[in-house]
Amino acid sequence: MADLQDDLYPAAEVGRADEPGPPCPEEAVVVAPDTGEPVSDPDDAPLTRARAVLAAHPVADGYSGLPRALSRLAWYDLDLGESAVDADVPRLRRGRVGAVFWSLHLPEDDADADRPVVAALEQLDLAKAVLAAHDESLRPARTVGQLADARNCGRVAVLFGPVRAAALGDSLSVLRALHDHGLRVLTLTGVSWAGPAGLTRFGDEVVREMNRIGMIADLSHASTPVVRRVLTVSRAPVLFSRSAARALRPHPANLPDDLLAEVGEAKGLCMVPLTAEQAGPTVRDVADHLDHIRTLAGPECVGLSGTYDTGSAHPQELHDTSCYPRLIAELLRRGWDDSEVGLLTWGNVQRVLRGADFAAHTAQQRRPPSTATLAALDG
Repeated sequence: MADLQDDLYPAAEVGRADEPGPPCPEEAVVVAPDTGEPVSDPDDAPLTRARAVLAAHPVADGYSGLPRALSRLAWYDLDLGESAVDADVPRLRRGRVGAVFWSLHLPEDDADADRPVVAALEQLDLAKAVLAAHDESLRPARTVGQLADARNCGRVAVLFGPVRAAALGDSLSVLRALHDHGLRVLTLTGVSWAGPAGLTRFGDEVVREMNRIGMIADLSHASTPVVRRVLTVSRAPVLFSRSAARALRPHPANLPDDLLAEVGEAKGLCMVPLTAEQAGPTVRDVADHLDHIRTLAGPECVGLSGTYDTGSAHPQELHDTSCYPRLIAELLRRGWDDSEVGLLTWGNVQRVLRGADFAAHTAQQRRPPSTATLAALDG
């Protein structure tokens, strides 16, 4: 079956920029020639410790393109293993992934103004169908409690989002409807009310309504004025689903040091993407970004974003989700302690989810659903 799947669904069919690499190697077992007893290898100690830390604090992966990748396949079985994707269930388990955010793809350019709304609903419908077909391994989640429930049942928790703000169709009613369908994260880019000049009055109202319903603002790829305004307006933590350090890699989605410091002050979350374009070609480059952001923003403000199944090339030793222990081992070699790794992989995402829910509970006591419109506020 595996050979047949390899013939039917090669990696090129899902638009991957990198060739599929070999499976991440397991720990080497060396035996003494005289006794045949296993001999520990000092070089494997960080990897062994990494797996132990991840058993207690699994990875919460901030960005996955799996729904779109699956939409291009005629048949797949994530439980069995699927060679055409980076994040099937066996790889998620080998990588100690406990939760993952599934991004929703929207058409980049479409003359039909309603098409992004339709596309978002179609992607949510697909994501729910995938979960229903793999309910022994995957479970939908929205809250910290549901993440814990999924983990206790041996499932990987799946959260819906991010999706670009065009999915709203400039309607707060649509925002609430998408939230009712399970959407948890909205990226504030690509719309008239969140652009190079910052947020408009309607943009401010969108952020306040997101706070009221518990939807999290994603500021990756947002302009600096938008980032600063959202940090001012939002009463809930924000996140950057795919942003590394611009001082180390001059990519437009990466954050300059001054913004990283502001994100730390606001207790936001910067999730470093495991892509060669943004973080660099090696696992050490990714670790450099994590070190840099931890220093500027604090250990409670840095996270991981695999960005698998998006067509991006990944650093060496990080070619699919099974490879997370390799990255954690590199951090442990650099002196990260277990508690800092636990925040990076699991604790910081929990904090942001909990903060968004607390802000929503507070806001719902103070204001009803917003009826503001783009025309009324921005003319």
